[in-house]
Amino acid sequence: MGRITLDKVAKSFGDVEVIPPLDLTIEDGEFVVFVGPSGCGKSTLLRLIAGLEDVSSGEIRIDGEDATSVPPAKRGLAMVFQSYALYPHMSVRKNIAFPLRMAKLDAAEQSRRVEAAADVLNLTEYLDRRPGQLSGGQRQRVAIGRAIVREPAAFLFDEPLSNLDAALRVGMRLEISELHKRLETTMIYVTHDQVEAMTMADKIVVLRAGNIEQVGSPLELYREPRNLFVAGFIGSPKMNLIGGEIAEKHGAPTIGIRPEHVTVSNEAGEWHGTVGVSEHLGSDTFFHVTCDGIEEPVTVRVGGEVDLHYGDKVWLSPDPDHLHRFDKAGLRIA
Repeated sequence: MGRITLDKVAKSFGDVEVIPPLDLTIEDGEFVVFVGPSGCGKSTLLRLIAGLEDVSSGEIRIDGEDATSVPPAKRGLAMVFQSYALYPHMSVRKNIAFPLRMAKLDAAEQSRRVEAAADVLNLTEYLDRRPGQLSGGQRQRVAIGRAIVREPAAFLFDEPLSNLDAALRVGMRLEISELHKRLETTMIYVTHDQVEAMTMADKIVVLRAGNIEQVGSPLELYREPRNLFVAGFIGSPKMNLIGGEIAEKHGAPTIGIRPEHVTVSNEAGEWHGTVGVSEHLGSDTFFHVTCDGIEEPVTVRVGGEVDLHYGDKVWLSPDPDHLHRFDKAGLRIA
């Protein structure tokens, strides 16, 4: 079991409150991602759950039991850090088994758990190698293996892929998601990369300045952002946010429209503009169009090849069925 409940949990460093009191429930078996810009408090929140930081107030419960003052080693959680923290002089086998040796499990049980974790992570053939003989992705899998053998109630990942190159990040995202499906264990994952959040999470927790801005599934946050911050943060490229007279014509101080919900034409439309930089990604092309009366360029997503070039004059039209409206306080208008 791995149900984790935060009840009015807060954290201050001296006179600085970095996590105002918040409530959050993570259900057993969920893959929950904490996402937000640098300095939003996501890693601090993870460390509070792990017990690596003391809460200033509030209560943390794990499977209904108060764990607020329980030492990290006794919380039944396993943490995977940004740095692999492997012992270079030890074999992969010994690195994975290290927490089991510290717990003084018998040799047969250690061997069983290490072999099982290595099989899950495709590390069996590397068990007798040292970390220096492995790639970055393999070293990260060893760090995950060291967590798996503890058979924890939940896994805590603190930006585990940030040291990998782009191709390895994509591969490891898939591997961690597959691991979650196979183990069916609660996972809490911290990242500043909202693409990771969208592709991996069952539930996303969007944080800003220690506050929870919205909690929901990736599609909920994408389709119905609660406020301007979530609207601008979730989605790649981000939602087009437009104010002024153009927004007022649509009945709100601010409107938002996703790039895929804007059509482009050479003949007629609602907004007139000039094509700027284009990003060709193969199956999709993103055009950044400077429009009359709109402060920021409007990003348009077009499938396939479109014969548009820098400096071309075009017309854009937002799909009225996919328009998002926000009030003066930046909150979504139902």
